[in-house]
Amino acid sequence: MKLNELSDNAGATKKRKRVGRGPGSGTGKTAGRGIKGQKSRSGVAIAGYEGGQMPLYMRLPKRGFNKPNRKKFAVVNLGIIQKFVDAGKLPAGEITEDTLLEAGVIRRKLDGVRVLGKGEITAKVALSVTGASKSAVEAVEKAGGSLTVATSAAE
Repeated sequence: MKLNELSDNAGATKKRKRVGRGPGSGTGKTAGRGIKGQKSRSGVAIAGYEGGQMPLYMRLPKRGFNKPNRKKFAVVNLGIIQKFVDAGKLPAGEITEDTLLEAGVIRRKLDGVRVLGKGEITAKVALSVTGASKSAVEAVEKAGGSLTVATSAAE
């Protein structure tokens, strides 16, 4: 097999329809858009319009609610923290949210850092973060460390 012998499977590619290329092509002049009207012009997208019928997105019932002031936490798993400790990027002792940020474990603090229990942790660490899952707290204490959850006054 040579590079010049490579080709797609039969039917895998389809030739592009070239519109507006003369009357012999079958799609010349108006290029299959008909005559006049909004849809014959360029730059028109009537998305969701159903010819005056109530559009689907309006016919379906609306459910739920998005809390405008909800808190968004930067999420860290225990396995990641252990990986950074092993690599020497995090100290095995006390770890704060700022330490995690400097080490590159998280990109930004957002409304705080929440630790989740995915992965194994063997290092004895003293974590102080905004939030943590029960499994994360148990895993850190089992490894001989401590995990303190700082409750902010803003809540």
